[in-house]
This record gives sequence, C-alpha cells and structure tokens, in this order.
Amino acid sequence: MQPFADVNKRTSRLAANLPLIRANLCPLTFLDVPEQAYSRAVLGVYELTRIELLRDLYVWAYERSTQEYLALKQGLAEPDPLRLAWREVIKRSVREVVRQPERAPLDVIAECLSQHDLGADKDNVEALVIEELRWLHEGVLARYGLRPSELSEWQSRQRPA
Repeated sequence: MQPFADVNKRTSRLAANLPLIRANLCPLTFLDVPEQAYSRAVLGVYELTRIELLRDLYVWAYERSTQEYLALKQGLAEPDPLRLAWREVIKRSVREVVRQPERAPLDVIAECLSQHDLGADKDNVEALVIEELRWLHEGVLARYGLRPSELSEWQSRQRPA
C-alpha cells in the first residue's frame, strides 16, 4: 500500500489532481485543512470503512481550494503580447549590451534591433530592452546567457565617474 519509503501522502495528493487538471478544473490543495480533521477522516476510511468524513473533507477542501486558486489567478497580470512576440530579440539585445560594456548601450541596442524587421514595434521593443537592462540583476542572468562577472563589468562601466 505504501510504494515509497517517504512522500506517499504528497504523491497521492498530486496524483489526485491529475483528473482535475485533465478536465481543466482547479487543482485541490490541503494546505489549510486542519491536520486533526484529515487524520480522523482517513482513520474513518481505514478503520471503519466509512467514507462520509473523508468525502465531506474533500468537498470542503476543494471548494476552498477553488476560491483561493481563482483569486490568485485573477491577481496575475496578462502577458505582454509585445514582450512575447519579440522575447528572443529582447534577450539577444540585452545580452549584447552587457557583453559590450565599452560601447554606448543605445548604440548596441540600435544595432541589434536593426537586424530585425520590427516594423511599428521598433520603438516599443527598444523601450522593453531598456527596461530589462534597468532591472537586470544576478537572479535573471541565466535567462540572458550571462555570467555574474559580465554583469559586474557592465554595471561598473555604466556608473557615472
């Protein structure tokens, strides 16, 4: 009954969400379920072969999970279609600016963007590259294929003397 030495409960809870996710329903979480209520419900099934407590607990937990999931989902911002459409161009431009610290960033950006037919999006894509450069930090370097030493070198050259 216990296929793993550890994580059986977590694995079963994760597996219980598969049919929900496949049916495009909200996942079920037990984060706020009182431990005593869960234990009693499970013991009711194992020791008394009574499913009522566990069924009611699942219904209660699912209603609560759905409310929390939908509230969280509403709080998420819609993806920026421009950023999505030109994400590779933006990444390459940021990478090139950082890897060429001796050059003026705007010159490198203009050169990178000139290699693509951006049409009416050109000014907006340039603004996105500049925004990415302003918020660049060590936590996002992998996204751009950069090393911390490259960022440090570029940042030291950008600071006014």
